[in-house]
Amino acid sequence: MDMKMAKSKDAVEAYKLVRSLQTRFADKLSALSSEIGEDKPFEEVTWIRDGGLHGGGSRFEARDETLFNTASVNVSQVHYNEQPDRNLQSATAISTIIHPKNPHVPSIHIHISLTELKGDKSYWRIMADLNPSINNEDDKKIFDKALQNLAGVTYPEGSSQGDKYFNIPALNRTRGISHFYLENYKTDDKKKDYEFANSFGEGIIDTYIDIITNAFKTRTSISEEDIREQLEYHTLYLFQVLTLDRGTTSGLMIHNQNDVGIMGSLPTIVDKELLKSWSKNVTEPQDKLVNALADCIGENGVIDVLTKMKLAQVVRDHYKAYPQALSMQASGNSVPTTVDNHKV
Repeated sequence: MDMKMAKSKDAVEAYKLVRSLQTRFADKLSALSSEIGEDKPFEEVTWIRDGGLHGGGSRFEARDETLFNTASVNVSQVHYNEQPDRNLQSATAISTIIHPKNPHVPSIHIHISLTELKGDKSYWRIMADLNPSINNEDDKKIFDKALQNLAGVTYPEGSSQGDKYFNIPALNRTRGISHFYLENYKTDDKKKDYEFANSFGEGIIDTYIDIITNAFKTRTSISEEDIREQLEYHTLYLFQVLTLDRGTTSGLMIHNQNDVGIMGSLPTIVDKELLKSWSKNVTEPQDKLVNALADCIGENGVIDVLTKMKLAQVVRDHYKAYPQALSMQASGNSVPTTVDNHKV
């Protein structure tokens, strides 16, 4: 069945924007594979919501296992065109995470979305964060400078909110070294907001491609300790995404028709025992969540498709049993009403 798209002009334009960014990123990553990897382009996988009635999306997944541990460039559009009792009109997003295989090449997360509420209200969410397994100060400087140039007057707020959102109190550290997060962003000029979202997305994609191209070509010496540091970082990433990240949790709570896509941000292997040990660092009932997540993972730490589906269900079940725990998740200066927007 075909995917029915949102009808509003803003949603149509937003979908064009995120698809353009998706193509830009997937093409550049595929070109990198052609130049220095296995010459295996990213492949598109599609999914639909409620048989296509309420939208769906696609993701471009990495097939080059020489360059990438895991990588997914996701686009989605969900809507309620024919349901006036829903608060949400449409939500259109690109959300991507790239985990290179080389521990000296940093990961990245980017999210850009437009949420439309009934009554002609809309806002953007714009995020980007650089996530190295092994810190490199030159990469950080390049990324920070790009954020400042691309964000302009919004940089102080976005940087501050990003540092807050990606903080992990239980472990006394942050996920990543350079963060930007604008929640509920809008001005009086929708055209300029659109142009800002587009230019920010294009610029941060191009900056990241430049960073990793250089890193892949020049950082070729990898030690056992480097691999261990990467494994610890990947475990930290899974911990943050599945216990603190509101975007991931919201996506899982709203529906179960794209669990593998939503969990596409997870690395292919983590340290199960390290993850389980962190249950002692969190307060109730999140200790139950951490233990349940660890129990889904095999002794080898591999995160395959079946494991992703199990992890998704654990998160969903946990917050249904302990809805008060949603208040313990990360936030910037405001808490998005993503799940409530989908309710009748």
